[in-house]
Amino acid sequence: MMKLASVLAAILLLQGCAAAVVAGGATAVTAANDRRTLGSQIDDNGIVLKARRALGDNDITAKGSNLNVTSYNGVILLTGQAKSEQVREQAQRLVQDIASVKMVHNQIRLGNNTSLTTRTRDSWIGTKVKSKLLADDDVSGLNIKVVTENAEVFLMGLVGGPEADKAVDIARNVEGVVRVIKAFESPQ
Repeated sequence: MMKLASVLAAILLLQGCAAAVVAGGATAVTAANDRRTLGSQIDDNGIVLKARRALGDNDITAKGSNLNVTSYNGVILLTGQAKSEQVREQAQRLVQDIASVKMVHNQIRLGNNTSLTTRTRDSWIGTKVKSKLLADDDVSGLNIKVVTENAEVFLMGLVGGPEADKAVDIARNVEGVVRVIKAFESPQ
């Protein structure tokens, strides 16, 4: 019996290792195909962590609001809902001075926090948009970050010209999308 338990434990551990290897490989492929430098990718992760901490530690922004932070190549996108203009403005002030931040797109809407149903629908909409971007031959879907908040789709990335226009058109034509906002930077 002890031998059987040991074999089962080993199998479960090996499956976990296989999943970690696959996930690590997928991350490496994504990082290698990203138009941002590896340094920018790392900076973006740090920016998000610092911004979330700043928003969570502040008395004005921490209570009663649903604030989300996304960073792509040093450009921050703030989304979510706030109870007042004071919260919106304070959120922007807190994140704009973080090191490596180039610009802040403050798209926080005034109003009540979205429901779990709305957030679930947003996740589904974002998945559909990202899938269509990845499937299109004229768009580098790996280089476009899709953020969905209350059926509004925000597109971020190092994308310009016809590729940006095509990405917006694809997102605009996904069922459930009410508005598309582009926060693209032109690639150098």
